[in-house]
Amino acid sequence: MASHVQAALLPRRQFTSEAWDVYYHFEPAGVVSGDYCDLVEGAAGDLYFLFGDVSGKGFAASMMTAHLHAMFRALIAASLPIEELLARSNRLFSESTLPSAYATLVCGRAAWSGEIEIANAGHCPPLLIRDGSTQIVEATGLPLGLFPNAEYDVRKFQMAPGETLLLYTDGVSEARNAAGDEYGATRLTGVAGASGTHTAQMLTNACVEDVKRFYAGAPKADDLTVMVVRRTEPARS
Repeated sequence: MASHVQAALLPRRQFTSEAWDVYYHFEPAGVVSGDYCDLVEGAAGDLYFLFGDVSGKGFAASMMTAHLHAMFRALIAASLPIEELLARSNRLFSESTLPSAYATLVCGRAAWSGEIEIANAGHCPPLLIRDGSTQIVEATGLPLGLFPNAEYDVRKFQMAPGETLLLYTDGVSEARNAAGDEYGATRLTGVAGASGTHTAQMLTNACVEDVKRFYAGAPKADDLTVMVVRRTEPARS
């Protein structure tokens, strides 16, 4: 039942608009997952993308992802700036979960114009693929739930058609093969760079397939979640 509830809270697998192509892969290690992802259309036509990982595993972790889902959807409806959206979410999360609970999270807003506003609360740094190279978008704050009054900086940049943002959880970068070797962010960066001209779905699948080839024969120890946000050519008016 918990698995069915969690699946029902996920957004549709692919989102396409005049300006954006988004696709994600969500694969729990067990029955339920502690990974969190969501796509929400704002009142002004912007697209909010949320992606993260809560502490712990199993049913308790999945309950916290449901909490994040409800919290962010309610706050996004209020059309808050990204920094305030994260600050309020952090305060609510701190006040309504166990003291040991926390969540790493990327919160972004993609505008029709191609502008991206993004804040990273201690999560794996997203990869920006442009002009044949891959850049790291570093974290801008601490995970949610550690300090109730934490503040978050927002990074802004313009994405041109064909440029891509890749988000992933540590179930990707920290995956281990039978020999105990770690997959690592460097290998993921190489795959992303080689597949950067692909559609969002193709790039997502390429990353997931490479991780699975790497740990083939080893037990899957963590949830595996990848999201790709790709800028497309807006229709001319």
